Amino acid sequence: MHRKILFALAALVALIFTMNLSQAQAQQPSPAARGATVTTPAPASDEDNPYADVLTFQGFVKRTGVMAYPLIILSMIAFFMIVLFGFTVRQGTVVSDAFMNSADALIRKQDYLGLLAVCNRRNECIARITSKTLDFATRNPTASFEEVKEVTEAEGNRQSSLLLARIAYLGDVGAIAPMLGLLGTTLGMITTFHEISGKGVGGSNQLGLAQGVSEALLCTASGLVIGIPSLMFYAIFRGKTNRLISEMEAATTHLMALLAVQYKRAARAVGSN
Repeated sequence: MHRKILFALAALVALIFTMNLSQAQAQQPSPAARGATVTTPAPASDEDNPYADVLTFQGFVKRTGVMAYPLIILSMIAFFMIVLFGFTVRQGTVVSDAFMNSADALIRKQDYLGLLAVCNRRNECIARITSKTLDFATRNPTASFEEVKEVTEAEGNRQSSLLLARIAYLGDVGAIAPMLGLLGTTLGMITTFHEISGKGVGGSNQLGLAQGVSEALLCTASGLVIGIPSLMFYAIFRGKTNRLISEMEAATTHLMALLAVQYKRAARAVGSN
């Protein structure tokens, strides 16, 4: 996952660098012009770049209107989720080799109470599944292995659903952000047409209409800027989560196979006596 994130960031940086390089090359004078006269261009003012104030918080709120605040909140939520899932959606939070080695050794020794204590100290999905299984088995010593297995499968499905539900919020943000941007664009268009509806058709009104439409479209652009990265990282985390769920299912199957062997030994020991 970290390689995919670094690749996405590198691609974004390369795209921005390419755009800046192309813009710089477009602003360079031709060879004939350089041979004729060399003049120092005047620095561009804010009037030459009408969208310079969009990069500031106040300018962005002024240009996009009332929908600026929901878009800003969504961008903060998306950034927080991406950082959070980058640290939590990993191997150690689902199933670790250290826990599997300890569980394997304790099950072979039939030290179920010791394994239950280890599960309570670990914050892993496989530890919660094992804890639920051992808690049911110790509280119900007459329960069959099939009943214990049903409890394990139910808890495993619950843990899988929780893992998928967590990252689903990032996908929801990616779907909601463009819709909010489109809503802001629609409200801006309605406001613009309402302002010019009572005025005569003239050049100034047409210019105001074009300016209002361009400002309204900033909402759509802002929603896409939030939604596209959110969906990209959601796809990355979803693939990572599905792989971790597969590993958790394999680890659960391994532990249940060990428990099945211990149940069979216990049954043979009771039969021999």
